Amino acid sequence: MKKYPLYIIGIAFLGFSCSKDSDIDDPIDPEDPVEEVSPPRNEDFIGPTYSDNYISIMSWSNRSKWNLANVHDPSVEKCDDYYYMYQTDASYGNVHEGHGHYPYRRSKDLINWEFQGMVFETVPAWVKDSLNNKRARMTPALPAIENPTYGFWAPCIRKVGNKYRLYYSVVVTNPIVGNSTETSWTERAFIGLAETDDLASNNWEDKGMVVCSEPDGEETYTRTSGNDWSGYFQFNAIDPSFIVTAEGEHWLIYGSWHSGIAALQLNTDTGKPDNLETLEDYGVRIAGRGDVNNNRWQALEAPEIIYNPETDYYYLFLAYDELSVAYNTRVARSKNITGPYLGINGENVTNGNECWPMLAHPYAFANHTGWVGISHCCVFQNPETNQWYYSSQGRLPENVPGINASNAIMMGHVREINWTEDGWPVVMPERFAGVPQLSLSIEAMYGQYEIITMDYQYRTIQTSKTFKLHSDGTVSGILSGTWSLNASNGILTLGNLQLIVRDGCNWESSGREATLVLSGLTTQGKPVWIKKIN
Repeated sequence: MKKYPLYIIGIAFLGFSCSKDSDIDDPIDPEDPVEEVSPPRNEDFIGPTYSDNYISIMSWSNRSKWNLANVHDPSVEKCDDYYYMYQTDASYGNVHEGHGHYPYRRSKDLINWEFQGMVFETVPAWVKDSLNNKRARMTPALPAIENPTYGFWAPCIRKVGNKYRLYYSVVVTNPIVGNSTETSWTERAFIGLAETDDLASNNWEDKGMVVCSEPDGEETYTRTSGNDWSGYFQFNAIDPSFIVTAEGEHWLIYGSWHSGIAALQLNTDTGKPDNLETLEDYGVRIAGRGDVNNNRWQALEAPEIIYNPETDYYYLFLAYDELSVAYNTRVARSKNITGPYLGINGENVTNGNECWPMLAHPYAFANHTGWVGISHCCVFQNPETNQWYYSSQGRLPENVPGINASNAIMMGHVREINWTEDGWPVVMPERFAGVPQLSLSIEAMYGQYEIITMDYQYRTIQTSKTFKLHSDGTVSGILSGTWSLNASNGILTLGNLQLIVRDGCNWESSGREATLVLSGLTTQGKPVWIKKIN
């Protein structure tokens, strides 16, 4: 895979204007110089035609038409000619209910997806048995829950040797005691394991429980009120991610909000831990947010772990904040699977420091409602090209006119990941559409662009501004100064900011035409997303 150099612009980007100590040249004359016309690129490209608003095909009977509609918490692995995507039980209008658990679909090109059905027809029997066995052994013993209510969340699919492992989350949503979740913590969550030799068969051998939420004695069963968000369990046993280390060790990374993110070593043969007898057997914390020793409500979840052999780092992707609007993705890295994980600024995320860089945030280019809830990502590679990809849900914003409960529209997004010279991932601003990659030239860059520099703002959509690259090497509009292109390695330089340039798809244009897309990071680790509009 290619690695791209990244340096940092001297623009503050506050209000999209230049600061006094900017490293970009002084503003040019407001009169635009005479333009040269950019040569056409990918004129014959035909973009994806499915709508981001899929209400017209929302019913279960129309599931063959869904493509990437109703995707939430995806996980992707390739088997033979197909990529397979597995996900949380979720759909607009809950039309999936009564049809099984863990929806999955497949694609040959990461653009056109075929809905396949569900992994499980019913709840695995071991979940209720394990739950009530745990309750019976509590002090004092708790009565069995005869009819548990469940949530089926966030599976992780991985190829391990010649088998495929599916780690899946089942949460029991009943209160531990009493009848109200306002006055009691909800019951345990469980991570289970199923295996198959072939994803196309959908024939799974269920291996039972891997790990569960376990109390650590810091809290009682009860909550002080509905606004008490402390947490009864040490680690919340949801959101599994699996990795084989460079040394061949197998690890499960899991957790959500309660006490942070855990790393748990597994037996390489069974895919499970050898012991779950003491609290230490449930793993070690590798990431938190805030005061990790006292704060049990840490506003991060959905760990995704990869190892990049070209940089020799483990990368821990994290979802910050609530999932309906504010969701945003961060990443930290470490030379060791158990950390410490450090951000781009050197801050220790394992100890609870805020994680930077940020890779995705609620945003809107022109001519679209924009997207929110863009996190709980999976990160995967094309095994033939080694290209990395980022996939997540994207939700429409709240209160979009003409769409009932618009924030419940969940569309699967797949984007390319590229890498900076200093080994950090950047996510491309537009969804992957298979646009052919053509040779770059100076002339190809002339024209007008939209830019979003994503400052972290809770539940706020970042919107775009415009600038122009002129044929004389100057910049006008919201930015000013000079620009240059290294065509051989696909890097556009604006001041001290270097941006990875790719041929991509303008998803907001009529007809979804091909265009140039650019991505980079500021010094603080804030993503800069740019696309050419003419």
